[in-house]
Amino acid sequence: MKDKGIQLIDSNDAGELMDLKVNPVYDADGLIAQGVVIGNTLEQNKACILIAQPNDFKGNPTLGVGFQNVLLGDDLLEYRHSIRANFAMDGLKVTKLDLYNLENVSIIAHYEKGN
Repeated sequence: MKDKGIQLIDSNDAGELMDLKVNPVYDADGLIAQGVVIGNTLEQNKACILIAQPNDFKGNPTLGVGFQNVLLGDDLLEYRHSIRANFAMDGLKVTKLDLYNLENVSIIAHYEKGN
């Protein structure tokens, strides 16, 4: 299940964006019993693929859309293709991709069964 894993801090949390989400739980002796938050990672996986440049992921050096570069160009068609291709590399199936205007971007995708 690729949509389950370690959570990163998002805009709903306090802390540095995209940092590891930690919520320490102490045992009776005052020692940390657990701390790393585990949960659904679908949205953060999509965000990581979008913001990553190729070669950012050691295990998959071709993965990464480099979406911040879209601000330097105007070829949104190229980015729509890149998003679909990169999401597919990670097992994500895009069901809606609305990228015709940078002020209103919508991407709906989910992991295909078996991933």
